[in-house]
Amino acid sequence: MDLNFELILTVCTVVCGLFWIIDRFLKSSSQIILFFGSLAPILLFVLILRSFVVEPFQIPSRSMVPTLVVGDFILVSKWNYSVRLPVLRTELVEVSSPKRGDVIVFFPPHESRYFIKRLIGLPGDRVNLIDGTLYINNEVISENTISTSDFPRRTAVIEESIDNRKFLTKKHNPPGRLSRNYSIVVPKDHYFVMGDYRDNSSDSRIWGPVPKDRIVGKAFARWMFWDEFFSLPSFHRVGSIN
Repeated sequence: MDLNFELILTVCTVVCGLFWIIDRFLKSSSQIILFFGSLAPILLFVLILRSFVVEPFQIPSRSMVPTLVVGDFILVSKWNYSVRLPVLRTELVEVSSPKRGDVIVFFPPHESRYFIKRLIGLPGDRVNLIDGTLYINNEVISENTISTSDFPRRTAVIEESIDNRKFLTKKHNPPGRLSRNYSIVVPKDHYFVMGDYRDNSSDSRIWGPVPKDRIVGKAFARWMFWDEFFSLPSFHRVGSIN
C-alpha cells in the first residue's frame, strides 16, 4: 500500500497547529504541547512549499529512459498549470494549459500512485502510432536517429520534435505491440501521455488518457542522482528536463 504523504503531512500540520493555539492562547505548561506546537510553523512551511510551489520526486522505473533514469531525483512545479488545495486537489486558480512535449507528473486513471510521462496529445488531438512512427493530427513527427544498439536487443535512441521542442526517445526494432498500430482521439479535458522508452512503458496506450484534474505538475529539473541506498549521491546529471 502506498502511503499518502500529502495527507499525512496535512494531518500533522493541523494537529501541531492545534497544539500551537493551545500553547499560545491557553498558556499550557505541558512540555508535550509546547514541543508539538513548536513544529507547527515548520510543518506549515513544508506543506505550503510542497503543495503550491515545488515537490521532489524520485524516478522508480525505466519508462522515461533516456530522458530520466532510475535514481534521478527531480523537481516538479506545482503551480505551472494550476493552484490546487492539498489532498482534496480542488482547483483554486488555473494558470496555464499543459503543452505537447511537457514531462508531467500525474495520477493515472486507474490508481492513486504518481506516474511520470511525456505529454503527447492535447484534448481533441488524433494520435496514431504506425510501425513505431508517431503521428499527431495525421502529421508525422520528425525523427533523427542518434545511436543504435544490438544488445540485449536491437534498440535506437531517437530525437523527436513536437511543436519545435526536441527530446530523446528510445525504441525497439522491430517496435513493440502497442507501437505498431494504435489510434485514439483524445477526449475533452484529457491528455495523452507516453513514456520516452516507448516499448517499455505503461502509459495512455494501456490505461487511457489522463483527466486534467489528475495532473500534479510539470517536471522541470534533475537535482540529484542516487540509485542505491549504500552508494553516494552524485550530481553529474543535474540539469533541466527537456
